[in-house]
Amino acid sequence: MPTSPRCQRLVAEALGSAFLLATVIGSGIMGAKLAGGNLALALLGNTLPTGAILVVLITIFGPISGAHFNPAVTLALTWRGQMRPREAWQYVLCQLVGAMIGVWAAHVMFDLPVWQLSTTVRSGSGQWFAEFVATFGLLLTIFGCAAAAPASTAYAVGLYITAAYWFTASTSFANPAVTIARALSDTFAGIRPQDVVPFLIAQLTGALVGAYLGRWGFAEQPMSAPDPAE
Repeated sequence: MPTSPRCQRLVAEALGSAFLLATVIGSGIMGAKLAGGNLALALLGNTLPTGAILVVLITIFGPISGAHFNPAVTLALTWRGQMRPREAWQYVLCQLVGAMIGVWAAHVMFDLPVWQLSTTVRSGSGQWFAEFVATFGLLLTIFGCAAAAPASTAYAVGLYITAAYWFTASTSFANPAVTIARALSDTFAGIRPQDVVPFLIAQLTGALVGAYLGRWGFAEQPMSAPDPAE
């Protein structure tokens, strides 16, 4: 874990999650506007900015908070004994709040109603399995980089998500905070509220399997020193 003061770590997680969701939602809105009904072009317009912003956010916030921006990552690190449960829940809360603020900021930027609920159907066993695969692969990417090439993490995660948008049936949410926040946007990147829970179950299952396989396959990082603020 980074050694920055806890307040800085939590603010970094909230800000990073906000910018991530503003990018996911905003690029989806812009892509759909400019694609002229071509869904493949709209998805490409959604994909590239998302992968790019992940590289930026992990680069700038990684040294402060570890740049999780994802409850699945935070909980996986907790399961592996690399993060204390108390701080993990604080991270998750900041990620969720930041993600929702990012969605609402995107709505404001595009002159849309701030409060929305998505009507986009994302359901079925194929999409649920896709979310398991997407999250499992994301965790392997993170733990593999941590063990062998930490300086490459930002680029590897950005590239993985860029690829997973296209090789998974669900377009790779791979993040419970992203999933919940996207239910609050009736735009290109949205997901119906009733479809959220199966996605969350698949994501957390993928994260758990990825965490344990990562422990077996990659060298573990030592647990952080006790936080003097606790």
